[in-house]
Amino acid sequence: MPTVKDSFEAMATRFRADKSTGTNAVIQYDVSGDGGGTWHAVIKDGTCTVKSGAGTNPTLTLQISAADWLDMLSGKQSGQMLFMSGKLKIKGDMGLAMKLGSMFSM
Repeated sequence: MPTVKDSFEAMATRFRADKSTGTNAVIQYDVSGDGGGTWHAVIKDGTCTVKSGAGTNPTLTLQISAADWLDMLSGKQSGQMLFMSGKLKIKGDMGLAMKLGSMFSM
C-alpha cells in the first residue's frame, strides 16, 4: 500500500497537462496524522512540480488526514463526501478544487 509520501512523489507523473489549460496555481496539501506532512504543487504552463514543504502564497490549500487522503486516492472515499463531512477542508479557489481531480490520473 502506498504511503502519503509515495503519493506526492508520484503526483507529477500522474499530471494530465491536457486538463490544466489556463491553470497557473500553487496548491498546498496539509496532511495530518501518521505519515502526514506538507507538500505543494505548482501548476504552470501545462507542467506540474511537486515539492515537500509549504508553498508560497497558495491559490488553494487542502487539509486532510493521512488516512482520508489515502482512502480518497484509492477510491474508497470521494473528495466531495470528505468535504461535505468536514474531513477535507478547503481554503482558497473553490473552482480550482472542483477541477483538481480531473487534472491527475489515479
